[in-house]
Amino acid sequence: MKGPAIFLAQYVGDEAPFNELGTMVKWAASLGYKGVQIPTWDARLIDLERAATSKDYCDEIAGICADAGIEISELSTHLQGQLVASHPAYGDMFDTFAPASIRGDEKAKAEWAAEQVRMGAKASANFGLAAHATFSGALLWHTFYPWPQRPAGLVEEGFAELARRWRPLLDAFEDAGVDACFELHPGEDLHDGITFERFLDAVDDHPRANILYDPSHFMLQQLDYLQFIDFYHDRIRAFHVKDAEFNPTGKAGAYGGYLDWPERPGRFRSPGDGQIDFRAIFSKFAQYDFPGWAVLEWECCLKHPDQGAAEGAPFIADHMIRVTDRAADDFAGAAPDQQKNRRILGLD
Repeated sequence: MKGPAIFLAQYVGDEAPFNELGTMVKWAASLGYKGVQIPTWDARLIDLERAATSKDYCDEIAGICADAGIEISELSTHLQGQLVASHPAYGDMFDTFAPASIRGDEKAKAEWAAEQVRMGAKASANFGLAAHATFSGALLWHTFYPWPQRPAGLVEEGFAELARRWRPLLDAFEDAGVDACFELHPGEDLHDGITFERFLDAVDDHPRANILYDPSHFMLQQLDYLQFIDFYHDRIRAFHVKDAEFNPTGKAGAYGGYLDWPERPGRFRSPGDGQIDFRAIFSKFAQYDFPGWAVLEWECCLKHPDQGAAEGAPFIADHMIRVTDRAADDFAGAAPDQQKNRRILGLD
């Protein structure tokens, strides 16, 4: 595992040091971070098209980061991935993710988004990155708790269409030698283990279809986020360190009653302030030798982002485990001896 790193999406802004990459990476380094996850939709940080077409440009960006002692952990196309497959009911809400010239045109937005994701794959390769963070989008989400019941075949057709849109993009990631890591997230058709498995089936177990693991989204679904690692560790290639808590009442539960974040039973918190057992998560990742970065994603509904960022790097560093290369009782061991082993087994 590498880290700590921080996702810059929640911090980029119009005021220094958050208005350009050079000053942001120096800020991150000053807090103890060793990596940054870069949102590709924000031109203040990166020009995605240039990054996809120019290795020299990527070397320049990587050099800016290296001068501050920072590596790029992953690039992110979360917002663009959302538009790859977006139900028209959400058109107005997601319009701001797309250029002004194509807002209101669902087909054009999907085509633009697919090209953005392709560029994300190429840019990730130009940076020499192993993983890329994104969303799947959603065609079925409005039916997740249906009334009336879903028509027969609806789910199958939804995942077939999702696969039709993503299969060529996954092939682009294969060509780039980069894993596409879907953040399993409510609001996306890929939001838990079962939906990820449905998608894998639909894309013929594509080797580049992988997972960005964020336990906060599983806490709010009341999913066993530790056993999830046991099931899917071979597909987990990215990791958001984000805490959450779930405190249902006699008035509201998992769906939140349309409450604002501070009043919801399920809400995101800064790492260490919620109910997620990060000691157990980091132990699981050590057990399975997770190869990626531990990346802080700050979305706390109570704590100021500056405090969350300052506390995040030492929190992650304190939880990271250097995997042992020996057993505790090796000192009492002996060299292999087949004859002796057969005697112990009563075979000689």
